[in-house]
Amino acid sequence: MEKDKFVGVSKVGEKGQIVIPKEAREMFDIKPGDSVIVLCDKNKGIALLKADAIEDLFPKGVL
Repeated sequence: MEKDKFVGVSKVGEKGQIVIPKEAREMFDIKPGDSVIVLCDKNKGIALLKADAIEDLFPKGVL
């Protein structure tokens, strides 16, 4: 598999939490304490976006 692509599986825990696979965290430099944005579309699914990728679009402290 290419280094710029990754497919993984995460299970949802009892509290609704998921673990982002290590390979994905490394690819996007996601560290403990970082924020992610959850994008949802009932027909297309769920996507995660690292918050700092778009933080300059929002007033400071919103994300």
